[in-house]
Amino acid sequence: MEIAVTGRHWDVSAKFRDHVDSKLAKIEQLAPRAQRVDVLVSREANPRQAETSDRVELTVVDKGPVVRAEASASDPYAALDLALDKLLERLRRARDRRKDHRGNAARRPVLEPLPFPPDEPPVAPETPVALGEVVEVALGDSPVVIREKVYPARPMTIDDALYEMELVGHPFFLFIDAETNQPAVVYIRRGWTYGVIKLDSTVSAAV
Repeated sequence: MEIAVTGRHWDVSAKFRDHVDSKLAKIEQLAPRAQRVDVLVSREANPRQAETSDRVELTVVDKGPVVRAEASASDPYAALDLALDKLLERLRRARDRRKDHRGNAARRPVLEPLPFPPDEPPVAPETPVALGEVVEVALGDSPVVIREKVYPARPMTIDDALYEMELVGHPFFLFIDAETNQPAVVYIRRGWTYGVIKLDSTVSAAV
């Protein structure tokens, strides 16, 4: 299993790389098919955020869904421990799901649509992004930075989309609905429920 460590606004020392290699050895026990683990360490220079200045993002890449976790702390070693705990828990869920795949189907969560669509869609940068590449661009003259990444898409059910959303630890997940072959988003709502937004690209805009 390959481990790739990169730093953003922080120089990764050989000592930290060795520490990462030692810590991430546990991943192979839960994900023996893992091909690579990407480790991104970033540092926030703002002194007001000293307690969460160091962030570690862990991403496991194998033949199945991408499993991801991140955490922040006052130093990269503590952030790594927190992120690894989250990652191992998500890997356990993925392993247990594979074991129970032929068993009884899990209870489908409550899905409710948004009462109204967002007023303004997010603004995306015009720079083309290659598959798997991460691009960050400034929005005009403002301090806002937009981060864009293109993921491979495959049709899946809502249940599978919710499962993959939990594995990456995001509050939402964009996917292609297997029933309609249209873009859709699942997201976390209050009270341990989930919502789903579906797009119908066949509907013509009113003239």
